[in-house]
Amino acid sequence: MITGVFSVRVWTPVGVLASLAYCLHQRRVALAELQGADGQRPVDRSLLKLKMVQVVFRHGARSPLKPLPLEEQVEWNPQLLEVPPQTQFDYTVTSLIGGPKPPSPYDSQYHETILKGGMFAGQLTKVGMQQMFTLGERLRKNYVEDIPFLSPTFNPQEVFIRSTNIFRNLESTRCLLAGLFQCQKEGPIIIHTDEAHSEVLYPNYQNCWSLRQRARGRRQAASLQPGISEDLKKVKEGIGVDSSDEVDFLILLDNVAAEQAHSLPSCPMLKRFARIIEQRAVDTSLYVLQTEDRESLQMAVGPFLHILESNLLRAVDPTTAPDKIRCPQEGADLALLNSSMAESRKSTPVGWQDPQRGERKLYLYAAHDVTLIPLLVTLGIFDHKWPPFAVDLTMELYQHLESKEWFVQLYYHGKEQVPRGCPDGLCPLDMFLNAMSVYTLSPEKYHELCSQAQVMEVGNGE
Repeated sequence: MITGVFSVRVWTPVGVLASLAYCLHQRRVALAELQGADGQRPVDRSLLKLKMVQVVFRHGARSPLKPLPLEEQVEWNPQLLEVPPQTQFDYTVTSLIGGPKPPSPYDSQYHETILKGGMFAGQLTKVGMQQMFTLGERLRKNYVEDIPFLSPTFNPQEVFIRSTNIFRNLESTRCLLAGLFQCQKEGPIIIHTDEAHSEVLYPNYQNCWSLRQRARGRRQAASLQPGISEDLKKVKEGIGVDSSDEVDFLILLDNVAAEQAHSLPSCPMLKRFARIIEQRAVDTSLYVLQTEDRESLQMAVGPFLHILESNLLRAVDPTTAPDKIRCPQEGADLALLNSSMAESRKSTPVGWQDPQRGERKLYLYAAHDVTLIPLLVTLGIFDHKWPPFAVDLTMELYQHLESKEWFVQLYYHGKEQVPRGCPDGLCPLDMFLNAMSVYTLSPEKYHELCSQAQVMEVGNGE
């Protein structure tokens, strides 16, 4: 969780995307006709070739962001910050355009809060580092050992890495890479990050005026909703927190999760209420997001969905393999399609593109719980549980070796998912893109939605 978060695809023109989606759809229709009118033929998975993987993950376990106002405080000893030797892996952080690492206002804010014991708020711990190393080992098993997809050592030509500019995320990425490549590399590890005001790897209330206006006061209002209000009062009384203290379920869960991850002694009543605290924290988050409001979700994660989608489109770019996309009935001009896509990329805002990424096999994105909740909601796979530390959302792209049809497979926390709008876990790419398009935002549309309310207010002289 980030403090304060709740208080040209690279852009492809609509016509180009429509043409691409139409081609994919026509191929799928043609295949369906061959299968006969009595149903779909199961896809022969042995003929699927993995082409690209995208992993969005939450950082590992950390210290809480804000302590609870209790007499007996949990002690956060700096010994918890010891770095496990196997996670050591040198890396460099740059801006998205390759310049020096931008300043991090969030880290500066966390350093203002010193917890009992001496640790700062929001610091990645030894436990968190090991969690991320373990996630890296799982990815290694999946994509190096079980399937010879990635090189066993880090190759900068294969992997693109992006993280929010928060130290626990940068360090979590280091640990994941150490586990994935067993601290072996063939070139420098560069982690790309963006300025806080233009970051799109989390709902950016600072950058999107309209989203900020919609969310204004919702966190406080959520605590007053029937059910949430009664449970909050019961929990506060149970743990000895004054009713006037500004403690809500998000703060409670933040402390419960951090203490449980480190097996630290805690208030017995806090442990007793752990389950209801998590559920009400989820309810609070969904209330703040207003998940029935499509535009709010678009502004929250539409830019990030846009990046994930652009990576899929790039993998299907006809210039990388001339036979990748073809519309047999229309005879689409693939060279012209690629030219249009390439031209459009030149005007993409910096925060919306991953520079120097080329044709990578693996894209890694270090994000947060406040990123994953709306992302899972838009994909239709949210399980109404708070995203745990070191959890991953993995998106695989496959191509059928005979039919040349493309498929997407989603995994959350290592378990196969069925995305919104898809018949099963192995989803035809055109169906997946169509479902995503409801929430994906281009730079132009994002700017329009984010500034719309501001323009109206200024126009009214307010």
